[in-house]
Formats: sequence, structure tokens, C-alpha cells
Amino acid sequence: MLFNYQSIDQAGARKAGSIDAVNVDIAISSLQRRGFVITSIHEAGKKAGLLGMNLSWFDKVSNKDVVILSRQLATLFEAQVSALRIFRLLGAESENRFLGLKLIQISDDLQAGDSISSALSKHPKVFSEFYISMVKAGEESGKLNDTFEYLADYLDRTYELVTKAKGALIYPAFVIMTFITVMILMFTIVIPKISAILVDSGQEIPIYTKIVLGISNFLVDYGFILLGVVIFGGFFLVRFIRTKAGTVIFDQFKLSIPYLSNLYRKLYWSRLSDNMNTMLVSGIPMIRSLELTSSVINNTVYKKILADAVESVKAGKTVSESLSGNGEIPGIMIQMMKVGEESGELGSILKTLAKFYSREVTTAVDALVGLIEPLMIVLLGAGVAILLASVLIPIYNVASAQ
Repeated sequence: MLFNYQSIDQAGARKAGSIDAVNVDIAISSLQRRGFVITSIHEAGKKAGLLGMNLSWFDKVSNKDVVILSRQLATLFEAQVSALRIFRLLGAESENRFLGLKLIQISDDLQAGDSISSALSKHPKVFSEFYISMVKAGEESGKLNDTFEYLADYLDRTYELVTKAKGALIYPAFVIMTFITVMILMFTIVIPKISAILVDSGQEIPIYTKIVLGISNFLVDYGFILLGVVIFGGFFLVRFIRTKAGTVIFDQFKLSIPYLSNLYRKLYWSRLSDNMNTMLVSGIPMIRSLELTSSVINNTVYKKILADAVESVKAGKTVSESLSGNGEIPGIMIQMMKVGEESGELGSILKTLAKFYSREVTTAVDALVGLIEPLMIVLLGAGVAILLASVLIPIYNVASAQ
């Protein structure tokens, strides 16, 4: 259980932080043994926000925050500042209140005798297993400044790649939402008013116009029911995707979508290569590198491939042999890794592969956006034109007959 506290230390300085303890009494006793005079203490996450609601779910640390933190840690470790002072300084100066609190907690754990990797491991929502393993390797090699630099570079590349992919799809998503909104407004507001003219005229209505009027009447009469079905359906779909079985199905589906499947695969290949290269450079053993790569690859299909590869490597096979024959890892990637193993330059080969597939992802995203944008504009224009023509042509015929 985590408790936040405010206290006064032996020098008379005010101190704020947090501590893990079974209950509040043990927390107070532990702090008093450190020489602190407790002025206030409460369970973390129990403070109320606006209207008495708990706003702790707003507390989060973005990838960008972790990248900046890693850069700062690398600089300060290179300047030979003590770990305890580094985390206290960064915790006090952090613009992210939640991250600052975590850094103060880490500094408390360091003061209590924990290693840096052990202190970081108590905050899995901020620092991934991959991050912690890298730091542990840096502690063992005595090159923490290099490790944090590697981490910052790796996270920066990953953040840039994912951000570019997401950002590039914002405009197409906006066009699609505009198209849907325009269609709904046309069917529920414009078409019902025009349909009254057609019905009152007594003229024969073409079949395509009847279809448009039928859709309009359905949306006017049952639109809210349909909206409710869509909302609840989306809610349960998201809940299902978050289950183990749903995640497997969704990951397999992503790898079967035409064109998008290639984009996803290149993203996974880039992440796999970059992740393994970063860990091998930091001195993490191959088996552990594969295990950690499996945990961050974010696709159950590739997790299974890497898990099988771990068992094969344990049985004495090389990495290239372990990854071959599954149909998901490209042959050129396997061959290059084999060359890297034979020449002792596997890390360099993986770095080259990571750069290559990163460029491939960028190119694929740009091509996808270049295809979607004009297609959506054409569909939007064609949809509105067909809709208006289905209603205005019969009205023109009615006017001509009079």
C-alpha cells in the first residue's frame, strides 16, 4: 500500500514523498526511524478531485516524458552526480507531477539501499520491463550514462515512428468523420423536408429515390436506437479486444488486412530489430533480449514466434535458425542476421535492419495517406452528389410536369 507524506527532517527542512507499507502505522514507524517528523500522511490515490471524484486516472507518464527523463539521467550520470541526488533533483523539477512523485519515491528507495533497477521496478506503469533490464545491465557494466543514452535514443525512435504513423492518419480520419456527419445530416434533416414535396405531388417515385427515402425514414424513426446499438456494440467490442482471446483474434486480423498488414509487419520488424540491437549493445544476453523483445512487440503472433525462438536458442540453435520457417519473418532479414552471427556483427546488422524497416514504415504511411486523402474526398463528393440527384431529379420532373 502506498502512502504520501509530508514531514520535517533532522535539519528542519520540509520534505514530501511517498512510502510503501502494509498499513499507515508501519509507514509512520519507518519514516520516524529515518529521523522524520510526520506532519501529514494519507493513502495515495485517496485525495478527491472536483465534485469529490477521484482524478488519479489523469496521472500518467507519456513516452515523451520518459525520453526526456532518460536524456537528463544520461547527462547527470556522465557528470558523475550521485544517483540519489539525481532522482531527488529531477523529481523536484519535473513538470509532470505524477512523474515527479515517482522519482521522489525512487530516491527514497535508493536512500534505503535499493539498486536503481530495483527502485525502478516498483513503478511498472512508468518503466517497462525492457527499461528496467537495460538499467540493470548498465549497473552491472558500470556504464549507466551510456545505457540511459541508448534508452533515450531507442525510445525517441519508437516515439517518432508511432507518432508519425498516428499523426499521418488524423486527416483521413477527419475526412471520414466529416463524410459520415454530412450523410447523417442530409438523411435526417434535408431529405425529410424534400420528401414531403415528392409524396404530395402524387408522381411515380423512382426506385433509387425510394431507397434514399427509406433510409432517411429509418434514421429519423430509429436513429437513436441505432446510435445506442453502435455505442454499446463498440463498448463490448473494445472490452472483448482487451481479453486474451480477443487480443489474439484482433492481432491476427491486423495481419490479414490488405495493404495495412504490410504496414503492421514492417512496424513489427523495425521494432524487433531496433529493440534487440539496443539490448545487445548494452550487454544483455541473447535469450533475455528475445524474451524482452517478446514483451514489447505488442502483437501476440510475434510474441509466439519470439517465445518459440527463445526455446530454440536454449536448445542450441542460432537466432536466425530459430526465427526462420514461420512465414512472418522475411527471408532477407533471416539471411542478414545469419551473416551477422557468422561475422560477429549481429548488433550492427540489426541496427541496419531497424533503420531500413523504419524508412519502409514511413514510406508506407506516406503512401497510404496519399491514397486515402483523394479517395475520401472523391467518396464524399460522390456520396453527396448521388444523394442530391436521387431527390432533386424527381422534383425537377414534378416541376416540369406542371
